[in-house]
Amino acid sequence: MRQVIIVGSGPAGYTAAIYAARANLEPLVIASSVEFGGELMKTTEVDNFPGFPEGIMGPDLMVRMQQQAERFGTEIVYDDVTKLELEGDVKRVHLGDGSVHEARAVIYATGSAYRKLGLPDEERLSGFGVSWCATCDGAFFKQQNVAVVGGGDSALEEATFLTRFADKVYLIHRRDAFRASAAMQERAFADPKIEVIWNNEITSIYGDAKVSGIGLTNTEDGTETTLDVTGLFVAIGADPRTHLVHDQLELAPEGTIAVEGRSSKTSLPGVFAAGDVVDPTYKQAATAAGSGVVAALDAEHYLAALADADAVTRVSPSTETQPA
Repeated sequence: MRQVIIVGSGPAGYTAAIYAARANLEPLVIASSVEFGGELMKTTEVDNFPGFPEGIMGPDLMVRMQQQAERFGTEIVYDDVTKLELEGDVKRVHLGDGSVHEARAVIYATGSAYRKLGLPDEERLSGFGVSWCATCDGAFFKQQNVAVVGGGDSALEEATFLTRFADKVYLIHRRDAFRASAAMQERAFADPKIEVIWNNEITSIYGDAKVSGIGLTNTEDGTETTLDVTGLFVAIGADPRTHLVHDQLELAPEGTIAVEGRSSKTSLPGVFAAGDVVDPTYKQAATAAGSGVVAALDAEHYLAALADADAVTRVSPSTETQPA
């Protein structure tokens, strides 16, 4: 029986593992057989994670987190979780190889997956001009022309943020109106660096070693045009990876796992959640790592309370008062 199992191996999962291991909880991390390390494994330079003034490559950062977790005694299994049984005092985690691991507590840190355009060169040029995070990568596009695709608050916020660096930001939307809030639209329309391209879809991404342009198709008349840009920011939403817990944990209106206040406590005792899977807003490696700290501390306190309860249950009176 494990003390704690951590499902997920991104910044939240590995940070939770570091804290749990240092608390002598001997955590088991279930890392995906394919997507271990989270979204940072697809990122090139990371300049905004504390402690790396010269920046660090995304995969290198995740390897360091993994090594730090293992240094303190974390065990890592590279397999996929197929089923979770989270109710009751004993939690069970089923893996693709048929094995079942049991624990008193589970930390669920599976992150979220950015929605993609589904274009052939999107994956190939990921990290080489194609990005899903302006906050992460915007500074690499100083005095360049870039494009943002999307029509919600996140897309307009990304476009506005990018004007700090880029000379020109094209905001591409497949319809003739945004679904973003009025305040966000007002900001975007007022920015002289932003040019909105209505009724167009991105149908091609050009570039060999890095993005050199994109192809557009008009959704009304089918005309095709080319836009010379060196960066493409995809802001069409993200989906938290909650498919394993849909029928067990309470979800927030945004689709993320609901937690109590600033804690990581979910609707089931002994089950904690951390990282992007609980965060519909910030979605940063640093905030995910901080969330992992919270989950590990919450799990530690929960397990300590269980141990205290077990100790009280085991204690029985050593003597009984006899009548004189």
